Amino acid sequence: MCFNANDATGAGGVGGDVATMAAMGAHALPVVATLLVRDTAEIFDQHPIDGDAIVEQARHLLEDASVSGFKVGFLGSAENVSAVAEILSDYAELPLVSYLPNLSWMDDEDQRQSYLDALRELILPATEVLVGSHQTLTDFLLPEWDNERPPSARELAVAAAEHGTRFVLVTGILLPAAKGQPQFIDNVLASAQGALTGEKFELFEVSFVGAGDTLSASMAALLAVGSEVQAATGEALQFLDQSLDAGFRPGMGHVVPDRFFWALPPEGEEGEEPGAAGPDDFNNPDQPFPPGGSRRVH
Repeated sequence: MCFNANDATGAGGVGGDVATMAAMGAHALPVVATLLVRDTAEIFDQHPIDGDAIVEQARHLLEDASVSGFKVGFLGSAENVSAVAEILSDYAELPLVSYLPNLSWMDDEDQRQSYLDALRELILPATEVLVGSHQTLTDFLLPEWDNERPPSARELAVAAAEHGTRFVLVTGILLPAAKGQPQFIDNVLASAQGALTGEKFELFEVSFVGAGDTLSASMAALLAVGSEVQAATGEALQFLDQSLDAGFRPGMGHVVPDRFFWALPPEGEEGEEPGAAGPDDFNNPDQPFPPGGSRRVH
């Protein structure tokens, strides 16, 4: 079950969650918490759903369907955070992945701060994995950090653990690059005891919308079917990287991840590309899931 915003671009929000989880072989139950007014370049405004309507959406589904995990994205308001937390408290045995997007677009600083305070108090204690960019998690978990060096993933995990969160998945950590060499970024899963696993990828030269929802939704899908958190992290990061590789630009703004990169017709039909995934790969135990493809941002 995904509690998230409705993003009409389909890049993030519940639309992104549904696409990602479907691509991962899971069925999403999307519960809309707020309506984003945006295009593929920026967010202009939002219209939060009434908290009682969120509860009503979720309760009817939970009484009807068997749910094996939860994902929390952007909920719109502190009141909605409280409504969702009340539901989650009845299912504490199920894994919860929470994603914290960049909220700098929210002009009302008091509203933004009350929202973040509610997340710390009500959602973090129930969260197994908190996902976010290095800068966003630093601002959220260590707002008074004044060291010249950026905090490590472990230091962010220690701060999250103080609120009850078991793991953080920190993305977009810039690694030192030699002059003339490609820039790489690190993505690290950490607990309060230290870094556990991660993946390094070459930095794309384009900007994306929906990447964080893609990563967190894939993590939620994998944990819901019983994957161990370190294995789920590696698979989710690989899935994200390949989704970004196959990304497309539907408008004049940012590139949208293609979560169904593995379903693209083999380029062999118009000039076979070695290693392209085909339909038989899904039944081939030697083919890693999700099937890979080459970079084709277009």
